[in-house]
Amino acid sequence: MKLLFINGVNLNMTGIREKGVYGVQTLDEINAEIAAHFKDDECEFYQSNSEGDICSKLHSAECDGIILNAGAFTHYSYAIRDAIAAISVPVIEVHMSNVHAREEFRHTSVISAVCKGVVAGFGKNSYILAGESFKL
Repeated sequence: MKLLFINGVNLNMTGIREKGVYGVQTLDEINAEIAAHFKDDECEFYQSNSEGDICSKLHSAECDGIILNAGAFTHYSYAIRDAIAAISVPVIEVHMSNVHAREEFRHTSVISAVCKGVVAGFGKNSYILAGESFKL
């Protein structure tokens, strides 16, 4: 199975910003743990702070499933929403934090409706839970 993990805006700062929310590990360290967990699968990791680049990555995805943590783009990017709707590869929306226990603006996702599912609140394990769901 080939899985594509896409991380959006500000997730390159994981381990540096808001450690109480996102933890102390860097995104590279988290990605290494994910790759180790899915050692029998092919994993690709991509991060961008650019909405258009994320859309382009979604458009060109050649994989069995996409795990997407769009960061703040989750709450207002109709461009990413439309990019997900335009492709046939299933996408699972992921959040490390429980967005429903945070600021009210984080309670709304414009991408959930076009995703296969949503996993939130399990820290770095949210990525693993989402990836495992493609094997069910």
